[in-house]
Amino acid sequence: MSQFWTYVIKEFKHILRDWRTLFVLLGIPIAQILLFGFALSNEVKNSKFSVLDLSKDSETRQITERIAASQFFNLSENLTHFDQIESSFQAGRSNMVIVFPAGFSQDLNQSHHAQIQLIADASDPNLGSSLLNYAGAIIRDHQMELWDDRQLPYSITTEVRMLYNPQQKGAFNFVPGVMAMVMMLICAMMTSIAIVREKEQGNMEVLLVSPLRPMVLILAKTVPYLALSLVNLTTILILSVWLLELPIAGSLLLLYAESGLFIMTALALGMLISTSTNSQMLAMFISLVGLLLPTLMFSGFMFPIENMPMPLQVLSNLVPAKWYYLIVKDVMIKGLGFAAIWKETLILLGMTVFLFVLSWRKFDIRLT
Repeated sequence: MSQFWTYVIKEFKHILRDWRTLFVLLGIPIAQILLFGFALSNEVKNSKFSVLDLSKDSETRQITERIAASQFFNLSENLTHFDQIESSFQAGRSNMVIVFPAGFSQDLNQSHHAQIQLIADASDPNLGSSLLNYAGAIIRDHQMELWDDRQLPYSITTEVRMLYNPQQKGAFNFVPGVMAMVMMLICAMMTSIAIVREKEQGNMEVLLVSPLRPMVLILAKTVPYLALSLVNLTTILILSVWLLELPIAGSLLLLYAESGLFIMTALALGMLISTSTNSQMLAMFISLVGLLLPTLMFSGFMFPIENMPMPLQVLSNLVPAKWYYLIVKDVMIKGLGFAAIWKETLILLGMTVFLFVLSWRKFDIRLT
């Protein structure tokens, strides 16, 4: 065990002596969280919505069917009481809920005025605003058809609520995405060159005759980067709360635990790249190009996954950043506990174990 920690200390000293590595590890995350833009508009399709219909008349059915028939929405479920609204959002079954009050058709026919409540998940403010705009436009079209040159035109008004992010701040969306992107790229890129650097510098022969076993060597190389990544995580959270006024609604301990698991996943992926290449430049190229685009495209951070063709939606399940992004939004923004993210946690844990075992096997083969 003392040999393991001796090697860990050696890695720490090597990193601290290299100011370029320190800049990449600590400087780039700060720059990204401060400068990363979030003013991106994306077309929304096939978003899930639920209906709480307390009136159950022909008018409410027509409006529901009209919204469900559009390309923007898919009807997820019909609710029966208000207590189901929050659980529907928390379980991810709905991005928007439409509430029809009791006596909707009667109010419309007698007083020519009725009200509809639209409730959207504003943890992603761009998506929430788009859904409300689309639903409002469909309802207005239905209202125009009801007018039909009447002297007393029908009027349907909507009441809007934005859950989790009532002020619709963009930071609620881009901070979890930047956290996933920074942790994946920095951890994977730095560890991807760890073993390759030993080969290029001629130190691999020394490691071959050392008493350290391959798996212990891999773990020893990941410990310093794990510690520095947790420092990065702390920096991002402090900047998010202090500068961006982004609250941490859930458990901070759970957020750190899940982040630590994702960091280990990224480190294992970097180690796999490192044991599979013989050049630092090649390892860095693979970690940048091979991980940057999948993280941006398939994490759900910049582009809604439900808009993609089904093969790409299936492919997105292989991207660890997608699952971490969902975890951060549920814990940090929505304030949910482990019961809501256990599936994503198990997926990340399985990916971590698989990547570490594969790295060990490839490292072991290359040394024999």
